[in-house]
Amino acid sequence: VQLQASGGGLVQAGGSLRLSCAASGRSFSRHAMGWFRQAPGKEREFVSGMSWTGVSTYHADSVRGRFTISRDNDKNTVYLQMNSLKPEDTAVYYCALQGRRFSTILTETREYDYWGQGTQVTVSS
Repeated sequence: VQLQASGGGLVQAGGSLRLSCAASGRSFSRHAMGWFRQAPGKEREFVSGMSWTGVSTYHADSVRGRFTISRDNDKNTVYLQMNSLKPEDTAVYYCALQGRRFSTILTETREYDYWGQGTQVTVSS
């Protein structure tokens, strides 16, 4: 399985970005997906997750109400819509896929089996 993340960039505070993560090598329609981020000098942290059904989602407190995770199974792609961006959202963002099918929402890095290469998001004040 390969995950290709894209959509990062430089944006002013209050702006929006949409990240995409395309999966290849396997259909991800029965797998939980997640987004994480890692800022310089900090550990990788959970941002948003989605169950395999796509019905259930969960967001970290720091992004709840501003970020939305979604998926398009036909395109084998998961998205992260980020609105009202803040300078503290600056980080490398990673998408992840849980290898076991029919999983619920997962929030720990160790629970994911496949990772994208990361895409840089920089929010200027």
